[in-house]
Amino acid sequence: MITRQRLAAGVCALLAALAAGVAFPGGAVADETRAAAPKVELVLDVSGSMRTRDIDGGTRMAAAKQAFDEVLDATPQEVRLGIRTLGANYRGNDRKEGCKDTAQLYPVGPLDRTDAKTAVATLQPTGWTPIGPALLKAADDLAGGEGSRRIVLISDGEDTCQPLDPCEVAREIAAKGIGLTIDTLGLVPDAKTRDQLSCIADATGGTYTDVRHKEELSDRVGQLVDRAADPVVTPVATEGAAQCETAPTLKSGLYTDREEFGQQRWYKVDVDPGKELRASVSVADDRAVNPDYGVLLRAVTVHGREIVRGEAAGTGRTDVISTGLRYPKPDSDDDNAPAETVCLQVTNSFSAVPGVKTAPGLPLELTVDVVDGPSGHHDVASFGLGRGWWLLGALVLTGFLAGLLWGWLSRWRVAVWRTN
Repeated sequence: MITRQRLAAGVCALLAALAAGVAFPGGAVADETRAAAPKVELVLDVSGSMRTRDIDGGTRMAAAKQAFDEVLDATPQEVRLGIRTLGANYRGNDRKEGCKDTAQLYPVGPLDRTDAKTAVATLQPTGWTPIGPALLKAADDLAGGEGSRRIVLISDGEDTCQPLDPCEVAREIAAKGIGLTIDTLGLVPDAKTRDQLSCIADATGGTYTDVRHKEELSDRVGQLVDRAADPVVTPVATEGAAQCETAPTLKSGLYTDREEFGQQRWYKVDVDPGKELRASVSVADDRAVNPDYGVLLRAVTVHGREIVRGEAAGTGRTDVISTGLRYPKPDSDDDNAPAETVCLQVTNSFSAVPGVKTAPGLPLELTVDVVDGPSGHHDVASFGLGRGWWLLGALVLTGFLAGLLWGWLSRWRVAVWRTN
């Protein structure tokens, strides 16, 4: 009997799937388009300092090769992976030529593990450390198409090709709004190297990791490659306006923008009766800023009346500051009641330290969600306390009865004591 029921259910499910495929062929194609393969490029520093023997008794280059071999074996099939080097070919002392020394060792695409391992095995520590030029080329390697894109930079020293500041390069890449993340790993880094690699990662929302052992390097690179295969929501690039009247109208989703120091940006959201607007904003200080700063998010009517606000302040201890708000739009008896246009204002009070560039603006990420609003007495506030009102009443009653009982026991004990 159970077998027959399962067979019948399977046949019904198959017929339903076939019917859906016939009825909505366009939707199926759209789903395939959205499921684009993630791309990752490993950018490896092959400069002369990689000969240093300070990672588990071996050279930094040997540790990197071992990590690459292990990562290539474990790379998910759906990931399109490439390898780029910096400082691997030019052995001379001409700084101008040394700063051009970056090459794609293995192209971004379907992975042939044997070919990739063979290419990595030929590497020998050689020249300069042109991190900035390598990042620019790596961004071009990953250009085009959909899906997540990630650069994993592994280096043991600072960029030697100033004034092309790799932090500025990373900010320019982030400002393009192409959803490219740069993660950095420092091999036995000094303070200056750590600061530079951290700055590069922060500019694109990536991560920085100190590495001092072979296992740490293999594990971390493997985690970052695997992370690229995880489903992610790519923020949609938008551009806020200087006033609500000309602001873009946003739907539910995740958005990214740039905001100058002390600037305000406006966006609009339509909220139907019976719906609730939930919005949050995060602003990152991707460069040196003065302490004591804040972020303000306001929901305002088109006539300028403030509805609700969220605000947060920082003192220089965090790289990102966030705040949010909620606005439930009351339901209406009129089925044709129009939606209310709510203006969202984002303002920051960051200020740059002397000598720091203020352009491009600070990276801003805005989340907008319009959901079903609260309905029924069990979801709304009751005298400002919501469901906590009943708990408070129960506690008051319990306290009152406990007080009476304690008073009666105390009087009884006193009476017994006097009698004795």
